Amino acid sequence: MTEQPGDIHLQGSVWMTIGGQALGGQSRIDLLNAIATEGSITKAAKAVSLSYKAAWDAIDTMNNLAGEPLVERLVGGKGGGSTRLTARGQQLVSHYQRIAVAHQQFLAELDQQASGMGDDFALLKRLNMKTSARNQFYGTVMQVQKGAVNDEIQIQLAGGQVLIATVTSESTTALGLATGTEVIALVKSSSIILIEANTQIGFSARNRLTGEIVRLQTGAINTEVVLALPGGGTLAAMVTNESSQQLGLAVGQTITAIFKASSVIVGVTG
Repeated sequence: MTEQPGDIHLQGSVWMTIGGQALGGQSRIDLLNAIATEGSITKAAKAVSLSYKAAWDAIDTMNNLAGEPLVERLVGGKGGGSTRLTARGQQLVSHYQRIAVAHQQFLAELDQQASGMGDDFALLKRLNMKTSARNQFYGTVMQVQKGAVNDEIQIQLAGGQVLIATVTSESTTALGLATGTEVIALVKSSSIILIEANTQIGFSARNRLTGEIVRLQTGAINTEVVLALPGGGTLAAMVTNESSQQLGLAVGQTITAIFKASSVIVGVTG
C-alpha cells in the first residue's frame, strides 16, 4: 500500500521510574551501554553526545534512585583507572533492551490498525468543536461563485444534500474556501422554517431539506423538532407551539425545512 502524506503512524518509548522518580529511558541506557563498551566516562559521554558533567550527573541520579551503584570506577592500572557497569547495571541494561523490543513489537501491531486513524482524528477534532448553533453539518465545497461583495458557497453534505451559504469575499479568502475544501456548516435552529413537504408555494430561501420527524420536544412556548435526513444526518428546528399545532407535527411525518443562505455559517478546522 502506498503511504500518503497524511497517514498516521504510532511511535513510543519506554521510560523507567522508581518510586515515582524518573530513572531514565533510552538515552540513559545508551549511556550505560557506551560505558560498558568504552570503559571510560569521557569516551562514553562523547559517544552519546553528552558533556562529561552531564554524563556523571545522569550516573549519579541513576545510582541514587537504584539504591545501589549501576556504574563503578576502578582505580589504578596502566591507564590510570577505568569505569564499568556493575552486575546490577548490566542486568538493568539487559532487561530494558528486552522490554524495548517487546514494546516496539506491540507498537508495530497497533500501527497496522492505524490506517484509518487520520480520518478518525479529523472527526474527533470536529466533535470537539463547541458552538451554540444547534445544527452542525460536515461537508465539502462543491462550488464557489464569486460576487462583488459576497460569495455563494455550495456545500455537499455527507448524505448527498446541498447547502447554499452566502459569505463575504473576505471570508472566502480568509477561510481558504475552494472546491474540495472540507468545511463545517452551522445553522441555528431558530433560523429554520418548517413547511409541508408537498407544498407548492415558492420561497426565496435557498436551502430546502426534507426529512422525517423523529423527535418532538415541547416546552412552555416553543417546540424543538428533529428531522432525520437522508444519509443519516439530523436537523433541529425551533418553532412555536402554536405553529407546531397548526402544522399538525407528529413523529413519522415528512416535513421540509427551509432557511436562508445567509443563515448558514461556514467554518474550517485548523
